[in-house]
Amino acid sequence: MIIEQMVSIERMEHAAELFGNFDANIDILRDALGVDVLTRDGQIRVSGEAESVSQATRAIEGLLKMVEKGEQLTDQSIRYMLTLVREGNEGRVDEMRKDVVCLTAKGKPIKAKTLGQKRYLDAMRENTVTVGIGPAGTGKTYLGVAMAVRAFRAQEVSRIILTRPAVEAGEKLGFLPGDLQNKVDPYLRPLYDALYEMLGVENFQKFLERGSIEIAPLAYMRGRTLDESFIILDEAQNTTHEQMKMFLTRMGNGSRVVITGDITQIDLPEPKKSGLIQAAKVLKNINDISIVRFTERDVVRHKLVQEIIKAYDKFYEDNRKGR
Repeated sequence: MIIEQMVSIERMEHAAELFGNFDANIDILRDALGVDVLTRDGQIRVSGEAESVSQATRAIEGLLKMVEKGEQLTDQSIRYMLTLVREGNEGRVDEMRKDVVCLTAKGKPIKAKTLGQKRYLDAMRENTVTVGIGPAGTGKTYLGVAMAVRAFRAQEVSRIILTRPAVEAGEKLGFLPGDLQNKVDPYLRPLYDALYEMLGVENFQKFLERGSIEIAPLAYMRGRTLDESFIILDEAQNTTHEQMKMFLTRMGNGSRVVITGDITQIDLPEPKKSGLIQAAKVLKNINDISIVRFTERDVVRHKLVQEIIKAYDKFYEDNRKGR
């Protein structure tokens, strides 16, 4: 049965932002739910099948709240709102949006964009060690760096230490040009980029020269005790069992640790096994250690990234079952 519901609009400019250029935003709802959406006399009219209209109306109300708070709607945020509506969780949008981790150098607020990211941020606040496992594009590293910057600015720690294993898609450092720093910099570039955005290039260089920020390959951590530091181990799926244990035992007094990785992108040569997979099993029942797992729904990059991840997951699952 075809029904119609109305959503009131306080300001017409909010409706313009909701609909987007050439109705691009609202077309996502139309295509996903098969509803008709129009503006009339200061209201948004939604018509179609009863269940689809109910979902579209709730999505529009949630998106309008985001617009009213100055949020910019994106393809990803609209599709994620639809996911929340289908799960009955659209009311939790405010829970995510009010939680500002820190501001970038240009004053942009960094917030959780999914419930998975909100769970990750809460875990980092509440635990000394947090392990974030999930696919590319879920914000594991970016939010980890944001929390490190927040703790550093609040003087909760005196240093930020970022590290990665220098193993990437079968390449070896010896084949790369330049000295050791030139060789390892490409592996550490995502960490540099995040810090540039949050601190600004000049502040980043100043803190780097003072030793307040350190970015180095994992091998440099051996034999050290890291006190009063916020330590992030990125791309941890490429650690061996021995490297992971070595890293975990570097933590000193007043320090916090975040470990991130994607267990579907392990580049270790056979027969070496990932230290991240082992650590997730070994550490799961220890107090003050939290393991957060992301899914493709937490991907905040291009919508195709979600589809690619789902397609690969299905391919691996079919292979596992011998199809």
